[in-house]
Amino acid sequence: MKSIRWISVLISLATSVASLPKADQVGVTTYDGYKVFRINTHARPSIIQEKLSNITYEQWNHDVYKHIDILVSPDQITRFESLELDYKVMHENLAESIAAESATKPIYQRQAGNLSWYDSYHGYDDHVQYFKDLQQSFSNNSEIISSGTSYEGRDLYGLHLWGASGPGKPAVLYHGNVHAREWITSPVVEYITLQLINGYNNNDNFTRSLIDRYDFYIIPFVNPDGFVYSQTSERLWRKNRQPPPPGDNLSCIGRDVNRNWEFAWDSNSRGASTNPCSQTYRGEAPSDTPEVQGLDKLVRELRDRSGIKLFIDWHSYGQYILSPFGYKETLYAPELGKWTKAASVVSESIRDSSDARTTFTFGPSGAVLYVTTGAAPDHVYSIGGAEFSYTIELRDTGDYGFVLPPEQIRPAAEEQWAGQKALLGLLDEEFFDGRGPA
Repeated sequence: MKSIRWISVLISLATSVASLPKADQVGVTTYDGYKVFRINTHARPSIIQEKLSNITYEQWNHDVYKHIDILVSPDQITRFESLELDYKVMHENLAESIAAESATKPIYQRQAGNLSWYDSYHGYDDHVQYFKDLQQSFSNNSEIISSGTSYEGRDLYGLHLWGASGPGKPAVLYHGNVHAREWITSPVVEYITLQLINGYNNNDNFTRSLIDRYDFYIIPFVNPDGFVYSQTSERLWRKNRQPPPPGDNLSCIGRDVNRNWEFAWDSNSRGASTNPCSQTYRGEAPSDTPEVQGLDKLVRELRDRSGIKLFIDWHSYGQYILSPFGYKETLYAPELGKWTKAASVVSESIRDSSDARTTFTFGPSGAVLYVTTGAAPDHVYSIGGAEFSYTIELRDTGDYGFVLPPEQIRPAAEEQWAGQKALLGLLDEEFFDGRGPA
């Protein structure tokens, strides 16, 4: 069992992040000379934290029982190296990695079967147009939907797909780009949408059976304001762009959209932060972000129509398939057995589909990774009644982190489509009764 002391170390790391990089004269945050390190903790996170307290850094990611990934400014690198930690360098110069990430942006186009879209990252307006074009290619069986608006007024657009007998079946709900800097999530969600539409249009029996059995609701940008800001001003921005409460530090913009859901929002002090400057700031009250308000309304509507069969919240990075609960490390839902069985099939399908033999770890979120309160998968399961509810953390496991090279977009998307085909194909209860899928 994980000790409370270790959990406390984890939350301290998650909520005491320093905002290191500074904006240049045109307001764009620069990362020239910044390095990203992965520190091996060797199951001694308290010792690592004590040493790191001697420098200023920004945390990227962590599984403190194994590693901590941090961003270090040029003036802190010598001090970091003097700590004599066991580490590897993920990014030698983060500015160069970011430049390479966005080096090629072809003119927007979407033609049937043209996958060049997945060779580069794209701007927000092009993403909007891409989904409009996908809808036009499936116009008789789809509609553009909105689950509300962001703080800055952007539409939380998405697609609703249905089968031959019309809408009204149990829902499959996908959320992408919850955290702004996790760029890979949106093209993965778009690729899955493309494969569903193309498969149906090309009379693929398996794909047609999926869309005839379930209504798909696909929201590629849960946090559009943050995503735009990450593209124009600060590549590693995470939260939304909502101002802090009156009287707080006005420079601390944003709430963590994935700590703001109603269920278990205030269940403990370790799963989110009450500090507006923290990367995991939960907000002043549950659902006090317009993004979550609109998304939760859709969740409740789907629950009250035909129910939610499957919910997936797509994130990066670390390669995990995580089920509820996240708000307690030792609380297990009655459905954990079938969730774990399904996740094992997804993990195996991803590994078998990938030349890189990509491996995904799976299990309940709080036990496998870390405690999170006010998170979407817990809420959509507990309040929305979803039969299956997961967070999927995409590539990679520590070579690139949030700044995943463009050449990995398509492989990441392809392996997730393989995983979703496996998962969607076994949602019939007979699989979990030991009789195999129908």
